[in-house]
Amino acid sequence: MHDVWRDGNRFELLAEASCFLPVMSAAIKEARHSILIELYLMQSGRLATALIDALCRAAGRGVTVALMLDAYGAMGLGSEDRRRLEEAGVALRLFNPLGLRSLTRNLTRDHRKLMVIDGRIAFTGGFGVVDEFLDAWYEVAVCIEGPVVADWVWLFSRLWDSPLTRGTGAAALVRHLRLERNPQENGRGMRGRVVWGQGYRYQAIRHSLYGRVSSAQRRIWLCTPYFVPTFSLRMRLARAARRGVDVRLLLPGHDHDHPWVRYAGQRFYRRLLRAGVRIFEFQPAFIHAKFSLVDQWSSLGSCNFDHWSLHWNLEANQEVDDVRFANEVAALFERNFAASREITHQAWVQRPRWQRFKEWLFGSFDAWLTRLR
Repeated sequence: MHDVWRDGNRFELLAEASCFLPVMSAAIKEARHSILIELYLMQSGRLATALIDALCRAAGRGVTVALMLDAYGAMGLGSEDRRRLEEAGVALRLFNPLGLRSLTRNLTRDHRKLMVIDGRIAFTGGFGVVDEFLDAWYEVAVCIEGPVVADWVWLFSRLWDSPLTRGTGAAALVRHLRLERNPQENGRGMRGRVVWGQGYRYQAIRHSLYGRVSSAQRRIWLCTPYFVPTFSLRMRLARAARRGVDVRLLLPGHDHDHPWVRYAGQRFYRRLLRAGVRIFEFQPAFIHAKFSLVDQWSSLGSCNFDHWSLHWNLEANQEVDDVRFANEVAALFERNFAASREITHQAWVQRPRWQRFKEWLFGSFDAWLTRLR
């Protein structure tokens, strides 16, 4: 059932929170049977309050509401907010609560972002329920309809009913959910696949990305907020650029929630630039989005290009193989390239010593963490 390409879907690209938050809010209000939400980050604040209000109202009108949060990523969600959810009848479960018995197991986090309404419409991207998405962070989401929604429901249900997930919500709650598998008619359907990563046990996202990069003919455009790529990905990008593929990276500029990650990734700039890779640093805000375009293949979801996402976290992306959707993603990339500062090889080799020191310092720290993991 899972990890399969399916025809007859509809995908809508929703760039920026001002686009996807109203659409997601409207979908929650219209829910009649079930609401499934899986998130890494959820913190008390304006956005969390608005979501909790909406979920409580939905539960009050008889909708089955299942909210699954990563135990670490939800540490900022206050006890009063949790109490409101549970008293309203919202089923709440936490993935992998922190413990002392197995410290290495604490490293595996549920980094997926998903909302499914009535088994009919789904949303994924890099979003979370923190106020930064209202004001400061640039994010992208995709709205999904069609047969592939059933695969998102399967992925959610599998983790909800997992021994690693704890909470007041009944594990059996998701076993008999209503699904709508109506394909798009009249040739307007799009081909899509749900692909995920599950630490070292299942790395389909990484293998899919590597395969697409290696076989690219025309373009490889990647956007990620945390660019600390594996050696294998760096080599594939460099080889593609040398054989004439248009390889571009859209990365954060000075606005970053974890600046040390930016410095750690910048230590790879010189060799990539020398190979012909073009690097753009986004200027208007911190770009938290994760989306890729290789020829006419697109991928959007939760996965970053760092060791945590590619090797440890639970991740999930929506892949789309459709020329029309690829054109929309390409237009989004072009708008963001225009709002970015391109880093040239000539300018980079002349960067100041203080910049080089920060790359060495945080790069060494990242390498130590990688070996430790």
